[in-house]
Amino acid sequence: MKRRYVAAIAVIAALIIAGCSSSGGGTKQQATGGSKTLTVWLMDGSAPKQLVADLNSEFQSSHPGVTVNYQVQQWNGIQDKLTTSLASNAPPDVIELGNTQSAKFAASGGLMDLSSKATDLGNSGWLKGMTESGQWDGKQFAVPFYSANRFVVYRTDLFKKAGITAAPTSIQEWIQDGEKLAAANKGNSKFVPLYLPGQAWYVLASMIWDNGGQLAVKSGDKWQGTLDTPQSMAGIRSYEEIYKAISKAPADTDEATPQQFEVFAKGNVGMMIGLPWEANSVLGANKALKGKIGTFPIPSHTAGQTAPVFLGGSDLAIPAASANQSQAYDWVKLMLSEKYQTRLAKENGAIPATASLGESVLGNDPLLGSMVKSSSNGQITPNDPTWAAVEAGANPLKDMMTKILSGKASVDQAAKEASGLITEKMASGG
Repeated sequence: MKRRYVAAIAVIAALIIAGCSSSGGGTKQQATGGSKTLTVWLMDGSAPKQLVADLNSEFQSSHPGVTVNYQVQQWNGIQDKLTTSLASNAPPDVIELGNTQSAKFAASGGLMDLSSKATDLGNSGWLKGMTESGQWDGKQFAVPFYSANRFVVYRTDLFKKAGITAAPTSIQEWIQDGEKLAAANKGNSKFVPLYLPGQAWYVLASMIWDNGGQLAVKSGDKWQGTLDTPQSMAGIRSYEEIYKAISKAPADTDEATPQQFEVFAKGNVGMMIGLPWEANSVLGANKALKGKIGTFPIPSHTAGQTAPVFLGGSDLAIPAASANQSQAYDWVKLMLSEKYQTRLAKENGAIPATASLGESVLGNDPLLGSMVKSSSNGQITPNDPTWAAVEAGANPLKDMMTKILSGKASVDQAAKEASGLITEKMASGG
């Protein structure tokens, strides 16, 4: 990870996979003679190698007799590996969790309650969405490590050609700019003002939240899909309006089928909604676009505001069965210190746990500044283990949008059906 942007590619790609093993397993070894081994599991790409090496050296200097056994894990298969490890008598002492995984392991009783220590760890400065991702049943079981979110990536040269001098500040301005791009490139039959696939449901979630809707709400002890509320349907209609006005992307695929950065890199796309790793992958795929890429936050339907975004990212937690909880807490606290959070932002291009550091370090970055600007308005999917069932298999949100955009169902019909499916899936997921 020699350069921040290269590192960001690995970090954010990991976020997408997680939603959320190198190493020879997670068995913690307890040395004799009063010495201890603190086993730390972080995910591949989450923290630069030298940063962790420096942190571990500093930690060991202030904790004589304690040796850090640092292990890099792979996202693929990590949920099963964590389930097994947390159920054992010798789990690792510090673990990284995808922020959509934390509720599952907190609910299972596998994580130490950090509620009484949250203030000491600096929770007053954490992003709201990331703070909530580590909570369960009113308690804090995991703490934010880093996060990232989507923003609009655009061709600065094509904006200039179309006479667009400033980023749009509302959805209506956004659509108007897309129409200007289309007019300026009418000689190119392959040109797409905005590459927005019909099933890009994380973007859909932004539209729904922007209009005051939710994907699901809890009533008593049961979750219920709420895509058919007036607020949620207003968000769905915003997505439909944008898609039909300025997108020619397929209605039955998502942003990964094909990878949208590959489509953008071919040179016939004016804008896409993506993550930092996708913006950087565009430049890797087409070096001729260097210096021609800009970003801006996803606009809101309310002029002058940005739409809420899904905050992907990771949390840190301490297993309930750790034999070294005191030392594990000290390690986590050191990682969340200003010194190492600043380095994490600079070297990995991700938003650190402390929101103000993200602003000061990355706020003026030509690519990542837009991500930081919109992160304060970030949200997450329903913070419940049963939400995983919604994303598994046939995703009701994806199927709903394909039906709407292909004219097979009205918004009212499709939203009602999808809400029922979400209710069923979350009930079965419990």
